[in-house]
Amino acid sequence: MKNLSFWVLILLIISCNNSKPKETVSERENQKSEAESQTADNKLLDTLQFQTFNYFWDGAEPNSGLARERIHLDNIYPQNDQDVVTTGGSGFGVMAILVGVERGFIKREQAVERFERILNFLETSDRFHGTWPHWMDGKTSKVKPFSKKDNGGDLVETAFLIEGLLTVSEYFKDGSEREQKISQRIEKLYDEVEWDWYTHGENVLYWHWSPEYHWEMNFPVRGYNECLIMYVLAASSRTHAIKPEVYHEGWALKGDIAKDTSYYGLSTILNYFEHSNDPIGPLFWAHYSYTGLNPKGLKDTYGDYWKLVQNDAMIHYKYALDNPLHFKGYGENQWGFTSSYSIKGYAGHRPGMDLGVISPTAALSSMPYTPKESMQMVRYLYRDADSLIGKYGPFDAYSQQFNWYTPRYLAIDQGPIPVMIENYRSGLLWKLFMERSDIQDGLKKLGFTINK
Repeated sequence: MKNLSFWVLILLIISCNNSKPKETVSERENQKSEAESQTADNKLLDTLQFQTFNYFWDGAEPNSGLARERIHLDNIYPQNDQDVVTTGGSGFGVMAILVGVERGFIKREQAVERFERILNFLETSDRFHGTWPHWMDGKTSKVKPFSKKDNGGDLVETAFLIEGLLTVSEYFKDGSEREQKISQRIEKLYDEVEWDWYTHGENVLYWHWSPEYHWEMNFPVRGYNECLIMYVLAASSRTHAIKPEVYHEGWALKGDIAKDTSYYGLSTILNYFEHSNDPIGPLFWAHYSYTGLNPKGLKDTYGDYWKLVQNDAMIHYKYALDNPLHFKGYGENQWGFTSSYSIKGYAGHRPGMDLGVISPTAALSSMPYTPKESMQMVRYLYRDADSLIGKYGPFDAYSQQFNWYTPRYLAIDQGPIPVMIENYRSGLLWKLFMERSDIQDGLKKLGFTINK
């Protein structure tokens, strides 16, 4: 009986092995092809992140260490403001430097030295109730007027800078004594921003204030746009926090911000009409606030922010596929519209204001939301259109329709690219920013929930 049981067991094992479907040659080849394709895509992303990071490393203004407002590689229109540094663009830039450390582009010690230089500049530069101006002279640290009356504090640009600096603070807070000092200096700068003062005594935040022109620019920030992070930081402040009413009555328009619409079969989630007659905005609205603020699982009374940014990017993609104005080149490999250089000057490109110009940052910085569609754009640029690639990555804008491109860069366009791609690949900046207890408290104060 024992021998019989033994042979029955052997027959069962043989039968089970024979019943397993064998992997075909075709399946193995497909798996190999997919692996090779993924490796090739990762190399492209490494190259793209390195080049765009380098705008903020080799391309930085040398005295301040901050991001130049623009860098021109052409000689037709010589750059005449190479000493001007941008506050908001530098916020994305300091995040890009962290990407450089994590990806091995630079050593940690090099980043420490650069951040010390940046903080030396920011601590001594012109500020207005703790708020930096839009532009500064990199050599003197004095305000460089953005326009005649815009010669004081810019709360929106300051918010983008603080967003970036707080990720740096979180990155170094448990490091060496030298690194911890960087974190402490950043926290002091954050505490000195008088967010509540910029309410001008009302339940809304104002964009500008000047010691010469005071509130004459008169720009209350309300209705959905790129400025959500400003309200989150203002609510999270340990020293100058705003009341929840400032968010709900000002930014959220007493609830009217939730009046969404449908475009290309997708809900806009929130109301974009406060700023234009079009149901969607330029795509940077889905990037700037979310370089640190993670929209995944983020919801409040008015909307689901992950759906918002995903739908925003997909609407731009579907618009390019539809191509209602029949511009050359638009399609699954070429899409994305945002504020950038244009054929004549600078323009806020978007569906509804389509000038035949594609701005690569729009699709590339949307990588966390539309990975397949964004990667198609990366492959096109690097494999089929390398004339659109320069020292610091893809040029700012181009048009096949008008046979035009500009070999120029803007900090606010290059900055979100390495940062948002890193958020897609590792979640680095999202993790750092969202780990902060003050940010978590500020979000709860405004009625946000975070479902992980």
